[in-house]
This record gives sequence, structure tokens and C-alpha cells, in this order.
Amino acid sequence: MTTTPEDVERAEDAALAEAAQRGDAAALGLLLERHRPGMRAVALSLLGPGPDVDDVMQDAALVALRRIGDLRDPAAVGAWLRMIVRNGSRTVLRAARRTEPLEEVPLPPELTSPEYVLDQHALRDWIWEAVEDLSPALRLPVVLRYFSTGVTSYRQIAEACGIPVGTVRSRLSQARAALAGALERIVVGAHDDIGRRTREGWLEVRETLAAAERGEYDKVVADRYTPGVTLLSAGQRLGGGELLVAGMEGDLSAGVRQRPAHVIATRSLVVWEMDLLNPPDAPDHCPPGVAWIMTLEGGRIDRVSLYHTPRPAPAVPAAA
Repeated sequence: MTTTPEDVERAEDAALAEAAQRGDAAALGLLLERHRPGMRAVALSLLGPGPDVDDVMQDAALVALRRIGDLRDPAAVGAWLRMIVRNGSRTVLRAARRTEPLEEVPLPPELTSPEYVLDQHALRDWIWEAVEDLSPALRLPVVLRYFSTGVTSYRQIAEACGIPVGTVRSRLSQARAALAGALERIVVGAHDDIGRRTREGWLEVRETLAAAERGEYDKVVADRYTPGVTLLSAGQRLGGGELLVAGMEGDLSAGVRQRPAHVIATRSLVVWEMDLLNPPDAPDHCPPGVAWIMTLEGGRIDRVSLYHTPRPAPAVPAAA
């Protein structure tokens, strides 16, 4: 049986993709490099020349990093990468028509979050270490955009960070470029175990809520937060540790409870996404959810930004 160049290329692609799925960042970098011309051709065919092509290419590298574990046919990785670029380009075109940008490469039905995918292969540590190398101004938008579950749109990120939507777009573009560049350099070394940090984050949020139920949230703030901790909302300073304690105690007295829904934990940033459970006699006391976006200084929480999930719009009665 004659072996064609296409057969050889598919075999090489399969070997590199399988290595990437085992956590080899260099293998993924080689795949992106060998398929760059085809990926760029797809972006150019849909978007035409311009800076959007570079943004889509950088975004495709991040999607590939996060979702290489999804790839079911390693030999078809080239088509998979071009699909990512195609979907990203279509998202850009829709955004130009004032439609909220969305990521279009769907997770398999059984996967519930990008974090789940990251936990399936060793590349997750490399990705998080690259995120840690970003400046704080770039790190927060990219973590919310790509790794949170409820603060992902440009508008939501802008509100949570207290910055204009245009600034969110600009910072995400810079962050994508930096992360794509890091992948190209293949800086591989000993990184912190993000899986361990996430497990510790879940334990901490549960311990915090249990302490609050016992009336000991002030002790948590004294122990785990810096003396000058700042509480913010939409980028505006509301107060410090005393207001944090008063707010928690006030909600508990009103019968409001928080239920953890999602946790992100890195060396310098922790996000708790919570469902807010209102008492039956005051179902509209609080919005349906809140994200605690916390930055750390010396291992202690130094800033807490609260983002409340908007209440759903009231249903419009059907016309008679």
C-alpha cells in the first residue's frame, strides 16, 4: 500500500495532537505553527485584511489550549483548528453588527465549564502560569472572559471592573497577544498545581460561609484579609473590612443565603460565583447571584469586587 504525503501529514498531526492532549505544550505550539497558513487563510477569507485577523488567530490559540482535550480525532486536528478560526471570525462579524460576542466552539454536552476541560489534561498548569504572568489590568478581564461562568460578556466584565467596554476589548486583545506569544515561546517549567488551588478555593468558600452562619465572619476577615482590604462595586470603592462584615451579617439576618456555584483560584486571583437564595417572604431581596472577585496580596485578600447578576426582565404579558 502506497503511503501518500497526506497520510504522513495526518500521522504527524495525530502524534502531535495526542502529545498535546497529554500536556505537551511544545507539541501544541508545533501544531499551531504548521497549520498557521491554513488558519490564517480562513480568517482572511471571512474578514479580509486587517487587525481582526490577528485577534482571531490569537483567540484561536487560546481556544485550542483550553479545549485540546475535546478533540476526538487527533488526525483531524487541522480541520478542528480551522473550525475554531471560522467560528471566531463569524463572531467578529456578528459583533460588528452590535451582537454580543460569544464563543462558538461548543463543549460536549457532558462538560459543564471550561474549567472542567482544563482539569482533563496537564496543559492547565501551563495555561494558568501564563495567565499569572499577565499584568493585573490584563489578568482580571481574561480570567472573567475565559474561565468564569457568569461574568463573561464584554458588558458584564466592564461593569465588574468599572471600566468602559472599549477598554475591556483593548485589554482582552493585549492579553490574547501576550498569551499567544507565551505559547510560541513554549515556556515550560514547574508550575503550581491549579487543581489543588481550586480544591482549596472550594474548601475556603464553604468554611467562610459556615463561619458566617456561626456569626464569626469578622474572624474570617481578620484572619484571611489584609487590614486595609477594599470593597468595590463597578470599580467604585464602597468601604473596607467593616462594611464586608456588616453586609454579610445584614444578608444573613434578612434570611439570605449564598450557595457556591463556581470557583476560580490562581496564585493572585480568586473568584467565587454564588447563587443568592432569598427567603420565601422576600423573594426579591437580593439579585439571583453574586460574583466575589478577589485579588490577593501576600496570600491574603486585599481587594473584593462584587458583581451582582442582573435580575431577569419581567415577562411581557401575551397580547389578548
